[in-house]
Amino acid sequence: MKRLITAATAASALLLAGCGSGEPAPTVTPAASSAAAAYPVTVGTVTLTARPEKIVSLSPTATEMLFAIGAGPQVIAVDDQSTYPAEAPKTDLSGFKPNVEAIVAKDPDLVVVYGDADGIVAQLGKLAIPVLVSPAAATLDGTFTEITELGTLTGHRDEATALNTKMAAEIDTIVKSVPARSRPLSYYYELSPDLYSATSKTFIGSIFDRFGMTNVADAADPDGKLGGYPKLSQESLVKANPDTIFLADTKCCQQTPETVRARAGWSSMTAVTKGQIYALDDDIASRWGPRTVELVEAVADAVAKVPA
Repeated sequence: MKRLITAATAASALLLAGCGSGEPAPTVTPAASSAAAAYPVTVGTVTLTARPEKIVSLSPTATEMLFAIGAGPQVIAVDDQSTYPAEAPKTDLSGFKPNVEAIVAKDPDLVVVYGDADGIVAQLGKLAIPVLVSPAAATLDGTFTEITELGTLTGHRDEATALNTKMAAEIDTIVKSVPARSRPLSYYYELSPDLYSATSKTFIGSIFDRFGMTNVADAADPDGKLGGYPKLSQESLVKANPDTIFLADTKCCQQTPETVRARAGWSSMTAVTKGQIYALDDDIASRWGPRTVELVEAVADAVAKVPA
């Protein structure tokens, strides 16, 4: 699968998606039951007078959330990067470079995006098409907020609440199953072979924080001016000598523990010499939705393999 955002534009694009910009905090009203959701409902600046039945999702994460809360039958089109679930009505629509005419042709009563690319919110607003912006969450609480927002707008508030409760419980159980360590493990999280990474101030970083791990990328963006997605130098990475390496570029860039071990100058790293390099699923690792539980489980499995 080809990565939507190239490494050269990763930092700016991820900023567009909302990473490192804090949690979205729109007002959500009212707290109606899913079975008989009262309309109108308002989430932030979006007000719907009736349950949406023709939703267009231009966010892979939002697509997963919508189907997970039972709103899948209300979704008529998703963007070209929405690869999950399989039954999602995938099209050639783009969330990164949205085409207003193509979106309008779907006659949607709600559009969900992860960022206001090319001023899409205002453009669709002029046509009286409501647009919900669900930016990249910075923490799990941000994920739960966005699930609740989608549940409220789609008439699935109860299902959204149940999903949040289930996810939180499963994640807590997984984290608690990993024995405490006398010394925190350090890690390098790879977004692309040209050494883009994610700091502790991102959603990804918040997951690793749950395991008490230290992020070698933090030093490359101490003030957050890079949005939490710095490009590391090989020299600094070798010097940081991470205990573990996590690859989130296995699908897009065909990276594996073997390709990492073959990189010039990497042979002295602890993660390399001890075989502590772990491949992740790019899609799961890059989204902040229901499958975050699977990401937490993958990290837990890796941490558990490292000798105390």
